[in-house]
Amino acid sequence: MSKTYKRILLKLSGEGLMGSQPFGIDENVLNTVTDSIKKVHNQGIELCIVIGGGNFYRGVNNKNENISRSVADQAGMLATIINALFLKSTLIAKGVKCEVLSGLNAPQLVEAYTHRKAQELLNNGYVIIFAGGTGNPYFTTDTGATLRALETDCDALFKATQVDGVYDSDPKKNPNAVRYSEVTYDEVISKELKVMDMTAISMARENKLPIIIFKQEDVNSLGKVLSGKGNYTTVK
Repeated sequence: MSKTYKRILLKLSGEGLMGSQPFGIDENVLNTVTDSIKKVHNQGIELCIVIGGGNFYRGVNNKNENISRSVADQAGMLATIINALFLKSTLIAKGVKCEVLSGLNAPQLVEAYTHRKAQELLNNGYVIIFAGGTGNPYFTTDTGATLRALETDCDALFKATQVDGVYDSDPKKNPNAVRYSEVTYDEVISKELKVMDMTAISMARENKLPIIIFKQEDVNSLGKVLSGKGNYTTVK
């Protein structure tokens, strides 16, 4: 990866914040993630962040027939706001200017997302955390991340996961799984590779937004991938 990135969107999973816990936020993981973000931001790279809420609740996993998908997704969007607030507070404590913009209206907690506000903050050196998804049910945080990356003219979307890229099968179940160093959008769709949901992949393909999948392991994980080091998969 030889490209120099000016502005990126970092997609973090809520589950990734749990560490070894079954639920919630592990403070050590939160510190590692925020230290990683700070290091990259200090290098002059403009950062947008989308974080999931799976460490608290994921609407798509709802199995209660008495709770509609719309209500479950609203709860999931609220979970992303919880994570965004913890992320923001930790970054500010470490000297990083940061603000949360939400697609879900929660004025007592976060500012509402507008394209104009996002551009203003980025131009003034802020890290932006996009929370609340798109504000609508039936859309995943992967789709929300792709949408916000396109709206804010990000050069690429970096998705931090628990594995070091995209494989032809589940590497946790198949020791012979093969990792792709590069794969096309069409291959992701035709082979049903577990990268992001199909809506997100289709949006990225249509707008030629590169997606880089990497493993969030330590404070240097994001910086290494930005420098073209280590294992990762590029979707383009």
